[in-house]
Amino acid sequence: MKKTACMLLFCSAGVQAADNNLPTISVESTRLSDVSGEEVKSADLAEALVKKAPSISLVRRSGIANDIILRGQKKDNINILIDGGKIYGACPNRMDPPTSHVVTNQIADIEIVEGPYDVENFGTLSGSVKVNTKKPEEGFHGDVNLNAGSWGYRKASATLSGGNERIRMLISASTETSDQYEDGDGNNFAEQIENHAPMMPAVHYKDNFRNLDAYEKRTFLGKVIFNLTDNQDLMLSYTANRSDDILYPSSKMDALFDDSDLFNLAYTARNLGRYSKRLDVQIYDSQVDHPMSTLYRNSSGPDSANEVIHSLDTQITGLKVKNAFDLNPDTELTIGVDGSRRNWDGLFIGKGSKAMLTGKVSIPDVDTDNRALFVEMNKQIGALNLQAGARYDNTSIDPDSSSGLNDNDYTALSAYLYGNYELDQSTSVFAGVGRSSRVPDARELYFTNTMGVMVGTPDLDQTHNVEIDLGVEKNFNDLTVKGKVFHSWLSDFIHFNASKMMMGNAFENVDARIYGFQLSGSYFMTDDIYLDFGVAAQRGRKDNPLTGQTDRDLAEIPPLKANLALNYDYAPDSSARVEVIAADAWDTFDSDNGEQELDGYAVVNLKLDHAVTDNFSITAGIDNLFDRTYAVSNTFQDLTLITAGGDIMLLNEPGRYYYLNVNYHF
Repeated sequence: MKKTACMLLFCSAGVQAADNNLPTISVESTRLSDVSGEEVKSADLAEALVKKAPSISLVRRSGIANDIILRGQKKDNINILIDGGKIYGACPNRMDPPTSHVVTNQIADIEIVEGPYDVENFGTLSGSVKVNTKKPEEGFHGDVNLNAGSWGYRKASATLSGGNERIRMLISASTETSDQYEDGDGNNFAEQIENHAPMMPAVHYKDNFRNLDAYEKRTFLGKVIFNLTDNQDLMLSYTANRSDDILYPSSKMDALFDDSDLFNLAYTARNLGRYSKRLDVQIYDSQVDHPMSTLYRNSSGPDSANEVIHSLDTQITGLKVKNAFDLNPDTELTIGVDGSRRNWDGLFIGKGSKAMLTGKVSIPDVDTDNRALFVEMNKQIGALNLQAGARYDNTSIDPDSSSGLNDNDYTALSAYLYGNYELDQSTSVFAGVGRSSRVPDARELYFTNTMGVMVGTPDLDQTHNVEIDLGVEKNFNDLTVKGKVFHSWLSDFIHFNASKMMMGNAFENVDARIYGFQLSGSYFMTDDIYLDFGVAAQRGRKDNPLTGQTDRDLAEIPPLKANLALNYDYAPDSSARVEVIAADAWDTFDSDNGEQELDGYAVVNLKLDHAVTDNFSITAGIDNLFDRTYAVSNTFQDLTLITAGGDIMLLNEPGRYYYLNVNYHF
């Protein structure tokens, strides 16, 4: 039975202080558990997050590799961590966001932290998504999944895990492919482009590629954990992602491939002495290689003689050391150092009539070096849990010296205080205030397009966020409810100015604010039937319009979104679910920067999990039961999208989708 003391999907999650009597740390978060078992429809992490968390909205880019918005923030304004390591996409057009480099079948659980309450990691401006992949277990265990769905979707994955008390190993692999999905009107990718831009054949897919598969994806995860002694562990892991021929219909290019490699080494020692209850050392390295091309479009000419390729790669290497110890039985202190170097570069390659583009640099081999110190304290005072933290960052951003561009140096002090007070056994209130920062990235500073216009702005200031969060959680006999409100003051927020695209230096700093609320919970009608619900909304406003503009609405602030699901656990390990995901009309938007009004929508999804035996189960589902035609992603011109007659192309969501997953585990 899935009924638990906390909300099924919107429960408060904390970090338990190990080996002492401290209670759960007070920072509130949303924890999604058993992701690999629950999210079997596809490998796309972004789609899974949107279904489970009302504060997360989708940015649709393709059939796979989609992006997310967390409580009105996107891109570098939120941190995506995989087993504690950072990964960045290489594409300036967000074709390969961090969420695309790990797949759901490899994920154990996810923690979503909303707000500036993370001082351990570089660049957590307004929230973080912490992904934890599966860990090997003792004994011998296996898991095999076969999945089929509409539009030729096929997926196979397998995981093997085993070992003893001294060494445990895990390997997991998957392969996945799909045709182009069709929207509710029956239009695939090629037809959506043709319907939007009938008089622009250059951006259409060539006749021999009109029915090309949407993508092909293969992944691998290998992990080994050594118990060196009774109090020392060493973990090594490697994750590989190989995606080929990924179509991005609303853009002018598609990805030839998207390859990523993540290496992680983590050492933990416990109870080393009075001043080291737990010592953690982590080294990680992630690399992404992403060439996008006009190969499949008419613009590349006959036999692709005039193909244009934009080749980009990025790498980040990081080291973190932190040490936790008890000041007294009710107070834990953690001190640490954190450092990383990210390299990012890109250039254009042109053929035939486009040969003059070859060698033109888009991102000039930029290094971003960060060095930081941080400290956190967790304290229990009666019914009050307190957590406080501070971080000092020193960051330098250095483009290749031959570019003639200026270096940038930034320093920042981040800090927060968060408390949770139990009024009684069924009621708690929580509040937090924090300040955080993030530096501009190489694209925002230095990016140059094919026409030689420097879209980046080399003298951008870093962004600061000062935020207040307030909330209450109440448990009744059969009902759990949690409500939150927040207000975020953003100084020197980095925003794209579409009015300056042709002139250059299109990114600029502006002061702004985002505020909103979230309500979530569960209602248990019986021991076997329960309702999960969540609703979130936010608004964003610039203090003043951008240069040459009048609209003060912040871009990419989704409208009110609601998740509602009725669950029935009709047998052990078997359940049925009816889910509704709905959103209000997107009628408050940044028209000066390409956004447009979107209709509201409500889609119904059905899902059945049935345990045939202790080792064999079947999952069947229908998404978008009523075959609605709708779009969830707006058209902010920070992305390069197809424009025809002054209108930017909206990419519709998939229509009615059937899927079936067969699982065998031992």
